[in-house]
Amino acid sequence: MDKRDLSTLFRDRLRKLLARSGDNQSAFASAVGIDRSALSQLLSGTSTRLPRAETLLNIATEHKVSLDWLLGLSQDEGVTGEIRASLEIEEGSGAFDRTLLARWHAEAVGTKIRYVPAGIPDLLRTPEIIDYEAGITNRSPEAQTKEAQYRLEYNRMPETDMEVCMALHTLEIFAEGRGIWGGLPVEARKRQLDHMAHLLDDLYPTFRLYIYDGRQRYSIPYTIFGSIRAAIFVGDMYLVLNATDPVRTLTRHFDNLIRAAIVNAHEAPAHARSLAATLR
Repeated sequence: MDKRDLSTLFRDRLRKLLARSGDNQSAFASAVGIDRSALSQLLSGTSTRLPRAETLLNIATEHKVSLDWLLGLSQDEGVTGEIRASLEIEEGSGAFDRTLLARWHAEAVGTKIRYVPAGIPDLLRTPEIIDYEAGITNRSPEAQTKEAQYRLEYNRMPETDMEVCMALHTLEIFAEGRGIWGGLPVEARKRQLDHMAHLLDDLYPTFRLYIYDGRQRYSIPYTIFGSIRAAIFVGDMYLVLNATDPVRTLTRHFDNLIRAAIVNAHEAPAHARSLAATLR
């Protein structure tokens, strides 16, 4: 969903909740933990920016509606103030813009997202790489292309704050054409590394890639959405953690990956270009 459509639906539903509550704007804002000026800005339509995830949760809880309904992703208000189970398993299949992963990104707008990819980060992949990997994973290349575009547009939003940690050996294996990339022509690998370098320059500093030594640190692929949720990638499913303590533990693990980085975010574009330059 386009962020303008998302913000319009959210604003309409926020107005409905305000009218239904019978409160004035000051009382309504106080009940959900924001000040009146912030509420007025949300209602005005002057910005496509959504409130912080904590504010969305406070609104849903206070007025007993689902986050899906509040964000315009569902017509069903539900009965929630939405207390989710602390541990869930969610399917990862389907069009990205209709998945829970897209919803989690929407909810986390304005907070920091921390991401450890299983391979090359989705939004940094070229169409060539998407098509090639789709042939191995049997996932739809069209769906993956849409996912990459969604993620790219998400990271161009000024309020986005995303940090990514990936292992050095992942890039080295790709550049050398080993592992799953053994059948990928050298020119395609070079184009991918150049494309990656260009986007890392373009998106910095709202998108920051750190590269750590996988011989010293190990990590499974996962994403942390602000302080409210973490999703661990396990094939075509996500193990979803909604409890504070495990999210904090994963956050500390991610921060330790950054501390161990041998290529920092401002150096990542040059590192990708240097790998590309070695390919002949």
